[in-house]
Amino acid sequence: MQPEWSDFQVFLAIARAGQLARAAAATGVDATTMGRRLRRLEARLGQTLFEQTRQGQVLTEAGEAMLAEVEAMEVAAGRIAEGAATAGGPSGVLRVSLSEGFGTWFVARHVHEFVAAHPRITLDLVASSGFLSPSKREADLAVVLSRPRAGPVIAGKLSDYALRLYASPDYLLRHGTPTCAADLGVGHRLVGYIPDLLYAPELRYLAELEPGLHADIRSSSIIAQHRLIASGAGIGVLPCFIGEAEPGVVPVLRDQRIMRSFWLVTHKDTHQLARVRAFKQWLDEAVHRHRTALLPPG
Repeated sequence: MQPEWSDFQVFLAIARAGQLARAAAATGVDATTMGRRLRRLEARLGQTLFEQTRQGQVLTEAGEAMLAEVEAMEVAAGRIAEGAATAGGPSGVLRVSLSEGFGTWFVARHVHEFVAAHPRITLDLVASSGFLSPSKREADLAVVLSRPRAGPVIAGKLSDYALRLYASPDYLLRHGTPTCAADLGVGHRLVGYIPDLLYAPELRYLAELEPGLHADIRSSSIIAQHRLIASGAGIGVLPCFIGEAEPGVVPVLRDQRIMRSFWLVTHKDTHQLARVRAFKQWLDEAVHRHRTALLPPG
């Protein structure tokens, strides 16, 4: 009996997740059912597709070869589905990976425009500390902090953006306002990232302002850092699209700006899908319209 397409989709989910349990959680399929369908696929093909390790499922040589074929099948199926739905506009599930701050404070504020224009698209916004990988087909698009150096992807700069030091008015009233970066190391508590949990080197800010500075209160979450700064716990670096939009914090050392960039990344095989092109166009336009939020004057 020939394998069913749905069994190949199970194989694809496990290959991308690296663990059967994670694949089950991502797809909403019971892990026991998923394991049974994988064994059925292997039996019908007469091949072992994964090795079981302590870390999870690792592709065998046969599995690696089949992964390329099944990914090509997935792309073809997506193009066929999009062609059939052209009259009604782009459709299907679109998964976008974003940094926690950009996804929460920028994209989430404006994405209703995209949703209203494309009602047939189901949009997954994965805004977290870390990124899903378009090269591994974990996401259709990703907005990342540096241009990928390898992989079957297409990358372009989305926008530069600025960051500044911020504090709450109450904190400055209690501890005084620093007049230069060197003052930050004397009598002030600093909020920042946990060094060994950084998911991108571009998040190392404090040493760029003044050598030797380190955070006293640390979190892997920019949302938590913002809350700490707004509560008066200390001074910390925030993207201006967060700091300037929130009334609970004010700039410190306004002339000290840190510059970073966002890069938009898609997979070479899927960047021409209608739903991917639609989101890229909308995001480019949104960034252009709200450029002063990312790069405030002064």
